[in-house]
Amino acid sequence: MITQNTWHTIGLVLSIPIVLYSCLIAIMMVFQPRFVYFPRSEIVSTPGDIGLSYEEVTFQTKDGLTIYGWFIPAKQARGVLLFCHGNAGNISHRLDSIKVFHDLGLSTLIFDYRGYGKSKGRLSEKGTYCDAEAAWDYLIQNRHVLPEKIVIFGRSLGGAIATWLATEHTPGALIVESAFTSITDVGAELYPYIPIRCISRFRYGTINYLKAIDCPVLIVHSRGDELISFKHGRWLFDAAPEPKEFLEITGDHNEGFLTSGKRYRDGIDSFLIKYLK
Repeated sequence: MITQNTWHTIGLVLSIPIVLYSCLIAIMMVFQPRFVYFPRSEIVSTPGDIGLSYEEVTFQTKDGLTIYGWFIPAKQARGVLLFCHGNAGNISHRLDSIKVFHDLGLSTLIFDYRGYGKSKGRLSEKGTYCDAEAAWDYLIQNRHVLPEKIVIFGRSLGGAIATWLATEHTPGALIVESAFTSITDVGAELYPYIPIRCISRFRYGTINYLKAIDCPVLIVHSRGDELISFKHGRWLFDAAPEPKEFLEITGDHNEGFLTSGKRYRDGIDSFLIKYLK
């Protein structure tokens, strides 16, 4: 016969995994921003270190924050690239990309989201969208750039931010590189044992935003991307309205654009020749 003490012990043993699982979910709910954003404040290098002239710029968001960035002019520029970077580091970790776009004849405005680099403020999904819109307004109002001469570019997390911006304003073109369909989709893949879709405070729904854009779009993705599966790139391409193109590159998530070299540059150049007015 099983005694009352035995039942108590069994119940205690069975409750331990439940308590631990509940604690894990609670931790993920409380510390969600730390799973999404990996900002660094130190500016470790500048475009001047790779021989490019640049201007330090600041502009204000609608909620009163000062956003810091760089404007890197190109001679006889074919357009201006508005660069929305990924979730780690800051603008000083994007010099290789800046050089590629400069060589393609694009001036570049790259900025740090609130909480990154010299941009102050508390990070949030809505906040990153607000920061991107402030960058757009800066180009239109301060630089007097025509909307049809702006190429919005987003890599990884920046792909969602760039695509959101393209739903609010119509650029000359949109380039989405190494991006996900939504951050909840990625979370569900990485943590299949956690009810991510129920507890996530972040959406970054790139695929839904993409359906609402009204400009040419280039989707760039690598089969070797170890963080965001290649299928995300294909799903984004399928969801995008025409005109659209897909550029398959090689290499990992962070350095695919470098690994692919000429294929990457030629693919973007061909897209711009075809669609940028």
